[in-house]
Amino acid sequence: MKSFIKGAMIASVAALGLSLAACDSKQENAAEDQADAVRKMTDATADAIDAAANATSGATEQKLENKADAVRKAGEDKADKMEDQADKMDKAPG
Repeated sequence: MKSFIKGAMIASVAALGLSLAACDSKQENAAEDQADAVRKMTDATADAIDAAANATSGATEQKLENKADAVRKAGEDKADKMEDQADKMDKAPG
């Protein structure tokens, strides 16, 4: 019985150690936070452009809607690249 409890304790400590090793570093978390900020900022900008588009009609409305879509896409692309770079921060060279 004692050896079972001792084995269970060792297994839990080992699992805890492995889970901590998989945690993101402070630098990676900061970079991911920056990516989220870029995403939020570009979404807010695109929303403002969409609101301006809703106040117009015809070709002007379409032009503004296209611009809002482009701003969203550019923000998503930039944030995705930032997150990809952040994910690579903690990877050990192999």
